[in-house]
Amino acid sequence: MKAIRFNAAYDVELAERPDPVLVDDTDVIVRVAATCVCGSDLWPYRGETPRHAGSPIGHEFIGTVEQVGTSVSSLSVGDFVIAPFTYNDGTCPDCAVGMTSVCAHGGIWGAGGNDGGQGEFVRVPFADATLVVVPGGRPSDDRLPSLLALSDVFGTGHHAAVSAGVVAGSTVAVVGDGAVGLSGVLAAKRLGASRIIALSRHPERQAVAREFGATHIVAARGDEGVAEVLELTGGVGVDAALECVGTGQAMSTAFAIARPGSTVGFVGVPHGVELPIRDMFDRNIGLRGGVAPARAYLPELLADVLAGVVDPGPVFDFTTDLAGIPEGYRAMDERRAIKAIAIL
Repeated sequence: MKAIRFNAAYDVELAERPDPVLVDDTDVIVRVAATCVCGSDLWPYRGETPRHAGSPIGHEFIGTVEQVGTSVSSLSVGDFVIAPFTYNDGTCPDCAVGMTSVCAHGGIWGAGGNDGGQGEFVRVPFADATLVVVPGGRPSDDRLPSLLALSDVFGTGHHAAVSAGVVAGSTVAVVGDGAVGLSGVLAAKRLGASRIIALSRHPERQAVAREFGATHIVAARGDEGVAEVLELTGGVGVDAALECVGTGQAMSTAFAIARPGSTVGFVGVPHGVELPIRDMFDRNIGLRGGVAPARAYLPELLADVLAGVVDPGPVFDFTTDLAGIPEGYRAMDERRAIKAIAIL
């Protein structure tokens, strides 16, 4: 099969890879219908996170079940499925409390010998527990972006909002205007936030933020941006701050705009982040979040997408095929695109 291979920083290519085969009787093989580039894929792409040369990459995909292991009971050949970005067994103590992303026996696509999501086929372990069926078979291509967003990015934005304690009537600020940050805006709106402040310097991303429910846009960064958010909130700060970048500046901004007694929900992969522990202590500000348990959130989010309540699809603004994925990396790295999707 063809799949994207990571070679070195700024070097990914479409290459041949052995077709996956069933290994355990709980496996299925999925033919990928759509995949994409994640913001977290850019860390190794830029050389900021180590990655083994020659490894597959990508952890977001949806597609059709092609083969089914003998112990698989809830899936059949032909089912159209969403794969969360981590797989899980559904039975360990972590899965039992909804923390599917840290399953004791789970893993992530593109690591540990697993197929990457940016390829034609993927072997899925623990398929009954991991995959979620979309009723009605493969939908039209125009519905694929909204469904693919559920594999990671919308679930991750939702995790930031839930972790920060967003409830009806909340005033929320979202730090980061990538696909996850924009998803955080949409998630906050879905949870009933009455004021949503999106921190964004890019007009095309500001437009998506407003489409998703942002009531205010703050384009400044650093101290100036903090001052603008505090002015919008009468000097108090926001009820919930969503940190969706993973840098030190983003985390500092999130804590600076959070009101006393609130919680920062963080989902940006941390790089060079130091927590302001004394400030957190003095102002009673909490921190909660991490790797989103996308599988746990999938049923409720899928139901709302299918019902037309929310549409996270607009985070994808670069559409290509599998061969165009390397250009998708370049476009995202250069901030010419929010998120690249490949439809197979």
